[in-house]
Amino acid sequence: MTFAVKRRMKKTISLALLVAVALAFLLQETTLGGQTATRRSRRANALTPPQPTPTPQAQQPARGPQLPATTPKPNATPAPSTSSPIPAPSPVPADEAAIDDDEVIRVNSNLVVVPVSVTNEQGEAVQGLQAADFRLEEEGRAQEIAQLGDAEQVPLDIVVLFDVSSSVTSKSFFEFQQQAAVRFLKQVLKPTDRAAIFAFGQQANLVQGLAAADVAATKVLTIPAATVSTGTAFYDGVAAAAKYLAQNAPARHRRVLLVISDGEDNFSDRTREASIAEYEAQMKETPAQVRVAARRRQEGLHRQAITDVQREVQGADVVFYSINPSGSAIRLNEISTRAQNNMKQIADATGGNSFVPERLENLDAVFRQIANELRAQYLLQYYSNSDAPAGRFLNIKVAVPTRPATRVRARQGYYVKK
Repeated sequence: MTFAVKRRMKKTISLALLVAVALAFLLQETTLGGQTATRRSRRANALTPPQPTPTPQAQQPARGPQLPATTPKPNATPAPSTSSPIPAPSPVPADEAAIDDDEVIRVNSNLVVVPVSVTNEQGEAVQGLQAADFRLEEEGRAQEIAQLGDAEQVPLDIVVLFDVSSSVTSKSFFEFQQQAAVRFLKQVLKPTDRAAIFAFGQQANLVQGLAAADVAATKVLTIPAATVSTGTAFYDGVAAAAKYLAQNAPARHRRVLLVISDGEDNFSDRTREASIAEYEAQMKETPAQVRVAARRRQEGLHRQAITDVQREVQGADVVFYSINPSGSAIRLNEISTRAQNNMKQIADATGGNSFVPERLENLDAVFRQIANELRAQYLLQYYSNSDAPAGRFLNIKVAVPTRPATRVRARQGYYVKK
């Protein structure tokens, strides 16, 4: 082989090696570039929130009340159910979804809930009625009942208000009232229910805040009977109890006020001065026209006071019950008769009841009747189409045309809220 040939072969081999090295270098760069791009892509994906896979939109349910099974936790969406009677229309805008605990009558998107008691001629609760059995009117216009709720599924918050003034208490008599009230609380309250205890003489005092039946019942027995002559601030006591329920009982709960009193008032802030003036006019040798004027002024203040208290009870969304332990003695004088009529007026306006047991032994039977009524209440739920301004009172009327012999008790109306 000649020297020239060998030289050409060396050049060819060198060139081939250079080409091979270049190809290897390019291949390595390509591989590294791909890995880098992959890593960049992964980092970008990690920083970008994943987009959900579109799913077909669920069909929206028709507007109507939905009853949550339990009270929803904060910031949680309650699951629809039919076991609890405080409905929320579905769907609703977000700004309407929250429930205002200060509602007079529970209203959400014009939803109104009306507790109704239906009794037969013997005073026994009538059960088993359906929505079609009721007729409900607002301001004379028939309303469609959206749903008939079960009151047993709604927690009950009740205030028992004892009159401890000298007008109705003696030691043995008052102790009997206490024992009957204890039996009532233990009979009517379920674990989800609560009771508060108030007592009033010259002023109203909270003895026990809302608590379970056993706690409240124990506190009832600690209330002392009056030992000296005291004034009676009936109006102040009822107003204080209603205000307490409005501030402390959730809007989803039923609110009941039960007062044990003769209803006579001579020491409330709104009537005290007039009562004293009338008493002095009667005791002193004053001209007849002065005594008459004092009496008329006092009567006018009492009428205004009972109107104001009734509005406060209605405004607190409270059903009012009264038990007058005076029995047939209420017929002996005008003041006692007027006082009983005033308690009945508040009871009628709020869908409650007013009792005058003839004998002390009948007190337990009265408590049992109230307990049965509270268990058997119907909750009529409807959507009001009224555009009345806030603060206006709208009249409600409820009847059961299919049972004409029954007695129907329901609130006479509600105050429109903002």
